[in-house]
Amino acid sequence: MSVNASDDILVTHSFPELYDQDSKVLILGSFPSVISRKQSFYYANPSNRFWPVLASVYEEEITDRAAFAHRHHLALWDVIASCKIHGSSDTSIHDVTVNDIQKIVDHSSIETVFLTGKKALQLYEKYVSCDLPYFCLPSTSGANAAVSFDTLKKAYGLIREYAEETD
Repeated sequence: MSVNASDDILVTHSFPELYDQDSKVLILGSFPSVISRKQSFYYANPSNRFWPVLASVYEEEITDRAAFAHRHHLALWDVIASCKIHGSSDTSIHDVTVNDIQKIVDHSSIETVFLTGKKALQLYEKYVSCDLPYFCLPSTSGANAAVSFDTLKKAYGLIREYAEETD
């Protein structure tokens, strides 16, 4: 079965960004998966290793994802506000409208941005104007299964380093 751009539908990001004034690190994905959109929360697909990796990095069980993010000064959002997309496929994304990333930066203590994958990086560099330092991390998606859990844990350890950094 081939996927045509005409098969893609316009989808709007259906749940809010997660941050507070104490957030120090902004973690940006490209756009939520179908499962994340249905559950109205970030990285909700059980095959996505984002939450298990962070649990391992922080050496704690995550029972409340939002509380965990707030406790560790992490903000979560996506680069895209709306786009045409086929299912959850980042490669099918087009006709993009971006989120106002500067809004979170202006209303928080964010000092660093982390992008969860190459597509998020590509979109960020193309559409977002923000003067903060940023880093691209490997995607935790099940579609990126070639990257080992240990490799992800090491890469995502940077988030903890930057979130715990004191001035």
